[in-house]
Amino acid sequence: MSSVRLLALAGSTREGSYNQRLADLAASAGAAGGIHVTPLSLARYDLPLYSDALERSAFPEAALALKAELAAHDGFLIATPEHNGSIPAVLKNAIDWASRPTGDESLVALTAFRGKVAGLMSASPSPFGGLRALAHLRQILSTIQTLVVTEQVAVPAAHLAFEGAALKEELPRQLLNGLVRRTAQVAAALKP
Repeated sequence: MSSVRLLALAGSTREGSYNQRLADLAASAGAAGGIHVTPLSLARYDLPLYSDALERSAFPEAALALKAELAAHDGFLIATPEHNGSIPAVLKNAIDWASRPTGDESLVALTAFRGKVAGLMSASPSPFGGLRALAHLRQILSTIQTLVVTEQVAVPAAHLAFEGAALKEELPRQLLNGLVRRTAQVAAALKP
């Protein structure tokens, strides 16, 4: 699996984000298991809200850079917060921009997503651990031709679940390690 390249990102740009901590832990778990995982922060990309007019007039450089980063990897480890029962706008906007065709791509090329694999996780102060956001993210990624592994991690009471950057409980740590391994295994199986 050493040739598999995964991208770990959080659907949050908030300082001290629980989901950024979760994405960072996934990247560390991958590295410890010999899997190449690149951490990515959406805060590095100054993405305007997606609009067809902006896409046609001046496709943003930040969106091109994000799309290229996603396209260069075999799969994704995505940690999403839950905002009003769904994924946050910053994550949906990033997906929307990266799913758009560029250059001579056809409308359905989906080069950043088609044939890729995603492992999903969420940390939320709620007792449900972001399960509703995970369901929405699974649906969105499936629509853009990304295979989402069946395993997922939901960390409830996130405000109590972390000790510094680490998860306090053994169970979520084991689930996270399993998610990273499974995502890498499926990505390796799908590699041409």
